[in-house]
Amino acid sequence: MKSILVIGAGQFGTLIAKRMEQLRCEVMAVDINEDCINDIMPYVTNAKIGDGTNEEFLRTLGIDDYDVCFVTLGSHFQTSLETTSLLSELGAKKVISRATNDVQMKFLLRNGADEVVYPEKQTALRLATKYASDSILDYFHLEKGYYIYELKVPKAWFGKSLMQIDARKRLNINILTIKRGDEVLIPSADTVIRPDDIAFVLGDTRDIHKVINSRR
Repeated sequence: MKSILVIGAGQFGTLIAKRMEQLRCEVMAVDINEDCINDIMPYVTNAKIGDGTNEEFLRTLGIDDYDVCFVTLGSHFQTSLETTSLLSELGAKKVISRATNDVQMKFLLRNGADEVVYPEKQTALRLATKYASDSILDYFHLEKGYYIYELKVPKAWFGKSLMQIDARKRLNINILTIKRGDEVLIPSADTVIRPDDIAFVLGDTRDIHKVINSRR
């Protein structure tokens, strides 16, 4: 069971805290606003009113006891930056901070954040990619240019087995799973693609878009 600290009980922080609690983590939520703490209290293991920029207050939390510290104060950048820096100085194992633009992201990474989340940018990119083609149902960014796309299968795959498609060698992508109605299949080389199948494919975004743009 992981121990989680969430500093900032606004909408974003509350969503993280609630989900971590559902995943059986021990969650401590902190916010300077008493109303926010009262609202989140029923959904977390513990919650305290406090200032994340106050070093003495943070020391009372035992920062090095938490597996992950989230700083979700995206709309208060100076506070977020100070809190991130203090957590790092106090021995936090992992600090994940929220940014609202690229400049904030750079400063947070330089001042103690191990990882920075940028929800607005990530949501914008996801929506733009999803609705750029009728073939794309969803997509998930992994790292270093690799993505998992949920796609309507190309017509060129209809009636062919995965062995015949040979996606890894010919297209430089991997077909991970096939969704067929309510069923999700882990495909084998002999699995034959049907017109209504949905494929989850892994690869470089450029290679995946070559498949999308040649749906003959």
